Amino acid sequence: MNGRRCFAVGLIGLLVCSPVNAQALVAKSTTAGRSVAITFDDLPYVHASEPGAEDAPDRAVAANHAILAALARYRVPATGFVVEQRVRALGLTGRDLLQPWNKGVLELGNHSFSHADSNTLDADAIRREIVGGEATIRPMAEAAGRALPFFRFPFNHVGDTIEKRRVIEALLTERSYRLAASTIDTSDYIFDQAYEHAFTRKDKAMRKRVEDAYVAYSRRQIAYYAELNRNVIGYEPPAIMLLHLNRLNAATMTRLLKLFREAGYRFVSLAEAQSDPAYAQSPRMATQFGPMWGYRWASERRVKVDGSREQEPPEWVAHYAKEK
Repeated sequence: MNGRRCFAVGLIGLLVCSPVNAQALVAKSTTAGRSVAITFDDLPYVHASEPGAEDAPDRAVAANHAILAALARYRVPATGFVVEQRVRALGLTGRDLLQPWNKGVLELGNHSFSHADSNTLDADAIRREIVGGEATIRPMAEAAGRALPFFRFPFNHVGDTIEKRRVIEALLTERSYRLAASTIDTSDYIFDQAYEHAFTRKDKAMRKRVEDAYVAYSRRQIAYYAELNRNVIGYEPPAIMLLHLNRLNAATMTRLLKLFREAGYRFVSLAEAQSDPAYAQSPRMATQFGPMWGYRWASERRVKVDGSREQEPPEWVAHYAKEK
């Protein structure tokens, strides 16, 4: 069980959510007002700085092109959160890959310098991660007459103590950032580990199996979190989808976007999503985990939910990723 779900299971208590019925949610697809913002972490490419990834630039180019093509086809606004160290790992290719994310309905966001875990950092180190993450993207955005409004912390770790939470809020305000929220977690990094393993093994059939399992799991997660948010705050605020820039999402992006269309969502920018009153104030809770906003809202409102109802990815996915 990952850290986010460890936190979720700990919320079992006063108000227990009813089981999520994905088919019922799809049946409500005509409900007015459903919207979702699509966001990607770890630009320009999640595996850019891994040892031995000599072909990372080629993979990064292919993944970006596929994702951007799908977004353009469906006219989807999106925010790409950049890790400066991964830009540098790809050299000129890294900078070039960010250019399309700085145009039209796409925008750049800061995801830190090195993807360090803020749980392990003091205030000075957190400041260095925030400021260092701007090295490429702030000049790029400003040259295009754009702002750089959002910061998302790696692992969604935004303060494991109240004191650090306050430090983080002050640092973001100092740099004119707003904390980027996220409400839908598909554990794509778990599926991606299996997907990359299938590439290593040249197992095309397994890649297809992982893709299908990932899309099916994403469908359930979209439904689960919509129900969670309704139970906690009484309505569905604009959803915010958390994804990573990897080959798995490149291969499945069209199918993922179709899931939202089929469920009656329209696509909006992150700024429009977070203009909803639900996001008016960032969660004040302190936690070592990185739960989705629905769980944070539940904690702050003292609405305890049964996080154990959220399904884990299929066991075979993680098992396959670890096979030798």
